[in-house]
Amino acid sequence: QVPVLQNNSGPPLVGLVTIACHLVKESKCPDLLGDSAESRAVVQQWLEHRVTKLDRCRKEDTKIFLKDLDHYLRKVYLAGNHFTLADIFIYYGIHPLMVDLAVQEKEQFANVTRWFDHIQHYPGVRHHLPLITVLRNRIYISRH
Repeated sequence: QVPVLQNNSGPPLVGLVTIACHLVKESKCPDLLGDSAESRAVVQQWLEHRVTKLDRCRKEDTKIFLKDLDHYLRKVYLAGNHFTLADIFIYYGIHPLMVDLAVQEKEQFANVTRWFDHIQHYPGVRHHLPLITVLRNRIYISRH
């Protein structure tokens, strides 16, 4: 189902990314789209990645997606050193995946888990979603 935003000043806006970008541009936080040409391009890349890859990801492919994301998330945020719309979009996209992961599985994706926990505690992001507990202490025997 494709979202549509009825716009008073023009034609309706269609699509999750289009609507989100419009709302950010209208807000007092335009840096959510990136603070440089490079970071804006990276944000757009992640927004498209969310819609074309994550939202269409089959259940059996979710671990592959998380592994790729984990490799990428060796830094603080998806688009460099600043929190952006890309972080919000991917957070909401993987929240259902993180809910289903056992603690041991979360540890396989340490960078994703660290980033996810940081984003879920970022002011104003989580809203109605349940807080996902991320345990950092091993309380079981690991058998690799």
